[in-house]
Amino acid sequence: MDISGRTRVFLILGDPVDQVRAPEVFNHLFRRHGVDAVLVPAQVAAADFTGFVQQALKARNIDGLWLAIPHKTAVLGLLDRCDRLGRVAGAVNAVRRNADGSIEGALFDGVGFTKGLDAAGIAVAGRRALVVGVGGGGVAIAASLAERGAGRLALFDATPGRTDDIAARLRAEFGVDAVSAATPDPAGFDLVVNATPLGLRAGDPLPFDVSRVDDAAAVVDILMKNQPTPLLRACQARGLVAHPGFEMLVQQMPEYLSFFGYDELARAVQDDPSDVRALLAPQ
Repeated sequence: MDISGRTRVFLILGDPVDQVRAPEVFNHLFRRHGVDAVLVPAQVAAADFTGFVQQALKARNIDGLWLAIPHKTAVLGLLDRCDRLGRVAGAVNAVRRNADGSIEGALFDGVGFTKGLDAAGIAVAGRRALVVGVGGGGVAIAASLAERGAGRLALFDATPGRTDDIAARLRAEFGVDAVSAATPDPAGFDLVVNATPLGLRAGDPLPFDVSRVDDAAAVVDILMKNQPTPLLRACQARGLVAHPGFEMLVQQMPEYLSFFGYDELARAVQDDPSDVRALLAPQ
């Protein structure tokens, strides 16, 4: 990739940041489609985050930011505008500087997740869904499932009380039957989502009891490392429909590109995401 003084710069901020996959994918797309832009990872500690963002967006060739853990929530106070899903979820994963100088944020995690369900032929409207883990990824998924008309949405998190406020916001914004779940019991649900980090480390317990998943239910594990994850292996052993999280990221790509003004490239990726899938999914 040739970088010149005319190259448009984007940053992805996280702490840690070595786990992010976005630079390899977006830089591949920029290079393949002749876009003079680059996405660069930056490890920024939480204590330095506000000052870093304020200064970075003063650079006129830095057009926007991708946000990874733990910064998706912290940036909200720096925004002039935010899309509906970001406002309801209380988190965003993309920030741009508009032509008028205003700073705008958007949340694409949940959009990518529900588009991934579409690609897999998994219906959302009217279905019963359980989301286990409501950190940044889980709350985004819950908001998008609510927006898509889930019939019942149950939220479980290991941190006591975390789900109550989220469920209340989803009920108020979307009129969905959203409730806090006392346990991560998957019985009785059509869709069960693991949005916890369980499965990243050897010896992690499963996020829920796979023997309790209904035979006709679909399971999605949004983890993208250690494939297939212990949860996916357990589901496959039972003959359940189970999907990894790669498609969630694949389906976000056009949303990011359009948000940052690359509409033609966004349409190309949406029409044929096979190139992105090949980069992300394990062979």
